[in-house]
Amino acid sequence: MSIKSDKWIRRMAEQHNMISPFEPQQCRENMSGKIISYGTSSYGYDIRCARDFKIFTNINSAIVDPKNFSEHSFVDVNSDVCIIPPNSFALAHSVEYFRIPRNVLVICLGKSTYARCGIIVNVTPLEPEWEGHITLEFSNTTTLPAKIYANEGVAQVLFLESDEMCETSYKDREGKYQGQKGVTLPIA
Repeated sequence: MSIKSDKWIRRMAEQHNMISPFEPQQCRENMSGKIISYGTSSYGYDIRCARDFKIFTNINSAIVDPKNFSEHSFVDVNSDVCIIPPNSFALAHSVEYFRIPRNVLVICLGKSTYARCGIIVNVTPLEPEWEGHITLEFSNTTTLPAKIYANEGVAQVLFLESDEMCETSYKDREGKYQGQKGVTLPIA
């Protein structure tokens, strides 16, 4: 297995529509000034989160149960920023839609800008032949409210290419999160 470079990422995005929309360069500014960077980096791709957020709230004294998940545990927000309460979390989704090749595994890590603010970005690996918007979980580990910016960089994905094809891909298994769009809650 090898980690893939910016040249490989650009080729796969352009020829195989692996990332859509795709930014071939690292973007650090927009019309309103400096932003948290997104786009192609040396050995990865910095993704953005969309404007749709689900902020966890415990006003109903809910129990977080992955087998019986209640949508009533969240407040929906559509905004350019998301304020996460102290010691809480929010869900969002990537602006980018991914189509992972059969011989590639993708690992997602948080950006240092957010990590230095006590915000953890949690995403499970993107398996071979998975496709969809990435559901992102932002944990605010601080005792203060934390701000997430939509349409700016929030995490970096790293592409690991195997020298052989997997026997069974996510698509072959008919994975329950295949083709997800928007924020996708747990499916039991």
